[in-house]
Amino acid sequence: MLERYGIFGIISLLYFKIRGMLIFKNARLIRFPFRIRGRKFIKVGKGFTTGFNCRIDAFPSDSKEKYLIEIGEGVQMNDYVHIAAHRKVVIKDNVLIASKVFITDHNHGSYSGEDQDSPLSKPSERKLQSSPVTIEENVWLGEYVSIMPGVTIGKGSIIGTMSVVTKDIPDYTIAVGSPAKVIKKFNFSTNTWDKV
Repeated sequence: MLERYGIFGIISLLYFKIRGMLIFKNARLIRFPFRIRGRKFIKVGKGFTTGFNCRIDAFPSDSKEKYLIEIGEGVQMNDYVHIAAHRKVVIKDNVLIASKVFITDHNHGSYSGEDQDSPLSKPSERKLQSSPVTIEENVWLGEYVSIMPGVTIGKGSIIGTMSVVTKDIPDYTIAVGSPAKVIKKFNFSTNTWDKV
């Protein structure tokens, strides 16, 4: 560890470890600066790790949920990750989140269906529209990925860098693009990722 981080790096890690445990006692390591709003609506599991400048926002709605954001065990987030919840965001165990990822369960306004917002109204005054997000176990989200409201990402899936996920992604698949589309599925018979 000394060769990897050096003496000052180790001291810095110890400082982050102690300071992070004051926010989330289950955390493995939280690197500061770290921004959090709505702390009482956020639950994190054992081994939670963050990079620098992460931001987690929980804004209560009319939901009766105790926690708006639930993060499972062994979840690792890199630098500049932003998670925002108005209703419910669930990130299950052992999810790896690369830098600059955005995960949200809400939008400012409605843009489909019968009651749509006008572009002449102020975006900040439009009613928040929410739909829960779930990221299942062992998912890997690449750099700059955006996860939009109402999405479920299946177990063991990989979302390629710069993808925008607007629809559910099945278990054990690789999805890329904007909007994200499945390009491979894991074949358990051959232990290979097969093109779809």
